[in-house]
Amino acid sequence: MASGWETVIGLETHVQLRTKSKMFCGCSTAFGAPPNTQVCPVCLGLPGALPVPNGEAIRLAVRAALALGCTVHPKSVLARKNYFYPDLPKGYQISQHDQPLATSGTLSFISPERGGVSAGIIRLHVEEDAGKSIHDRFPKATAVDLNRSGVPLIEIVSAPDLRSPAEARAYLLTLKQQLEYLGISDCDMEKGSLRVDANVSVRRAGATELNTRTEVKNINSFAFVEKALTVERDRQIAVVESGGAVMQQTMLYDSKENAVRPQRTKEESHDYRYFPEPDLPPLVLTPEFVAEQQSDLPELPSAKRDRFAAQYALSREHAAVLTASRAVAEYYESVVHAGAEAQAAANWVMTEALADAGDHQEQLRVPPAALAQIVALVKGGTLSHQAAKRVFAEVAAKGGDPRTVAEALGLVQVADTNVLAGWVSDVLGAHATEVARYRSGETKLMGFLLGQVMRASRGKADPKLAQRVLEEKLASAP
Repeated sequence: MASGWETVIGLETHVQLRTKSKMFCGCSTAFGAPPNTQVCPVCLGLPGALPVPNGEAIRLAVRAALALGCTVHPKSVLARKNYFYPDLPKGYQISQHDQPLATSGTLSFISPERGGVSAGIIRLHVEEDAGKSIHDRFPKATAVDLNRSGVPLIEIVSAPDLRSPAEARAYLLTLKQQLEYLGISDCDMEKGSLRVDANVSVRRAGATELNTRTEVKNINSFAFVEKALTVERDRQIAVVESGGAVMQQTMLYDSKENAVRPQRTKEESHDYRYFPEPDLPPLVLTPEFVAEQQSDLPELPSAKRDRFAAQYALSREHAAVLTASRAVAEYYESVVHAGAEAQAAANWVMTEALADAGDHQEQLRVPPAALAQIVALVKGGTLSHQAAKRVFAEVAAKGGDPRTVAEALGLVQVADTNVLAGWVSDVLGAHATEVARYRSGETKLMGFLLGQVMRASRGKADPKLAQRVLEEKLASAP
């Protein structure tokens, strides 16, 4: 918090739903198609074309609302939000206004400053996306791509419960994680499937009334959320401290300049002349449908994190890493269920598995059963930890049974005491000076001698067993 001031932030998050077709027509929602190729009379707003709601989009929206603890209303109304913009061919957007799909939820998250907090969710409603204006494709001209026009969205409006730019970022990251767990969206800000507008105001520390707010738009990464809100907070404080008044307006964030600039005076809802969409009846959900979506919800991240810490005796930090994504959490549990000890499995997943996934488009390439076998080979003394890493890399790249791979690479540790005794005798004979010093009290030379045994065996000696044989030979009479 800037000294003597408190920041008040509420976020409006637009999330693209993971459907194959658009909100009111059958056009594809696939990302990256050539401009204006995924369009039809409905999403172009041509006369006589009638919208039909996408049932899968409604199902995903209801799941999101239930996971946020919202009340899902049996009846909600689709409305026309009227405004003129080049990327809005109909001259209106089908959204919801005074009767939204769901209201009154909460999202709990960890604030960097305040610890565990909850932000209220005022409403969650469904709507369609607009197209996209592109200002840098042609000199002195704006291009319009309508592929995105009609793509299904939910808008999640938080209460003004966030108290710092860092807290806003933490809220968004938690929301993203929850929506990804639910399979509702990929929440990729770079592709535009998660977009956020922020309402910001400042007040003196200890004050309770809300002051004039601005809306900050054009924020396209989680890091920029924090930067943009910091810039706008500091601007508002400077305005008030110099005797001015904050105007209610929309600000655009420029990430290159790390600055905000006014775009327009902020609209009120009456500026959009909302009225019920005449081509669509009210959206009516049966209690059975809502109950079915509730029962189908997966275990959410916070509950999974708590369970991992308790069930597998993991630290909170390790549990948080392993539950960061649903895919990693399920992979970890599969490794444990395949027989690996919980903490050893956690160590391998958090290091080798996640590092390999990071290099290969987030693919966890070693099957859970194979990783459990690698863990067992280390625990049983068949592989050293370093050798096991090589086996992991080989299995990730080419597949195969870990033990067979280890044998083919010549990495299986030798645990035959007769073979080990031969290597030990060779080392003791070659390093008589060090042996004498060890026997006269320089026990730290054990590390050197053991290293020589490992070298003589080309890393194949079981180090624990080799040390025991060494100690026995060194303790016996020369």
